[in-house]
Amino acid sequence: MLVTGSAHAQDKLKIGFGLGLTGPLAANGKAALISMQIWAEEVNARGGLLGRPIELVYYDDQGAPANVPGIYAKLLDVDKVDLVVSGYGTNMITPAMPLVMQKGMTFMSLIGLNANERFNYDRYFQIAPLGEDPADAFTRGYFDLAAGMNPKPKTVAMLGADAEFGQLALEGARRQAKRLGFKIVFDRAYPPSTVDFSPLVRAIKATNPDFVFLASYPIDTVGIIRAVNEQGLTTGMFGGGMIGPQFAAVRAQLGPLLNGVVGYELYVPEPSIDFPLITEFLNKYTTRATQEKIDQLGFYLPPYAYAAMQVLEQSVKAVGSLDQAKLAQHMHSTTFDTAVGKIKFAKNGEWEKDRILYVQYRGIDGSGIDQWRQPGRAPVLWPQTLKSGDLKYPYVSGKM
Repeated sequence: MLVTGSAHAQDKLKIGFGLGLTGPLAANGKAALISMQIWAEEVNARGGLLGRPIELVYYDDQGAPANVPGIYAKLLDVDKVDLVVSGYGTNMITPAMPLVMQKGMTFMSLIGLNANERFNYDRYFQIAPLGEDPADAFTRGYFDLAAGMNPKPKTVAMLGADAEFGQLALEGARRQAKRLGFKIVFDRAYPPSTVDFSPLVRAIKATNPDFVFLASYPIDTVGIIRAVNEQGLTTGMFGGGMIGPQFAAVRAQLGPLLNGVVGYELYVPEPSIDFPLITEFLNKYTTRATQEKIDQLGFYLPPYAYAAMQVLEQSVKAVGSLDQAKLAQHMHSTTFDTAVGKIKFAKNGEWEKDRILYVQYRGIDGSGIDQWRQPGRAPVLWPQTLKSGDLKYPYVSGKM
């Protein structure tokens, strides 16, 4: 647990959360923590919030959903935190929701896919740019890119983790396939414990799909891409909802094997992307991340974790108190200026407008991280308004 500030405990403004600091999501959790620490230090240097120094109270959820309810019970009932933020990912958000709702807390979540659909909680807010209809925003761009290939594809194979995120992403992919008239020739959810993906890749290859959609977690993504290269998969387009290629460690691990893969991103250093405040943040983050040997790029979760805290800060200042109902009301009605640009929340707590980027990894040579800071390694294919390159197809594993 980190304590930021030197005032007496009763004077501190406590912000509580769980994060995966060990386990399968540790790379993201540690990167998010650095970002939130940077924000807390900046706020405390300015005199704190409501005249009180910030204290970040956090526990390691180990990337295990079963740990989440106990963590948030302790934060709310024992630590008596003033504000709560979620851990990273859908699987960590949904287990916290019942308790957060019971306590009437405003809840800022860190990148979850349609986590509020079943709860419809009016004090829930989500920092990722998925838009008001997150169920389809995550998959629509990928399938629209596939539909633009010539000749237009007819068949798709889909593979995802048998977990909250993977299931939601696959449901969205099925809706997109129906919308565009694609025949699904392979549709499988694999157990999270899977380590050998060769049989699944062979099964996909046997269906000879025109393109492939994945919804995988970091360790799975590495295993699938390695298996794809070993099996020599050739298809029109390959990728989709893969978590992992956004991280420096995975990029270094896979290197040229990522060439040709189409994946989603939240930020890439392309000339078409202009977030005026992100460079300043990334400079601070990179210095700290290098010292602590964490994700040195910080393109994925760090700017958004920092922005989540900026939203909370601006709301508390505007409301002038920690009244949860008033904070939620303000967050619904205001446009926020953050490191990732302007944010306006819709009624369901998602962004009013989606801004998921689909990119194609190209020209990757070796495992060096600095090459990813150059334009052209991940040109934006979608949306059209931020486009900086065209889709190259068909996909031949690791060759582009």
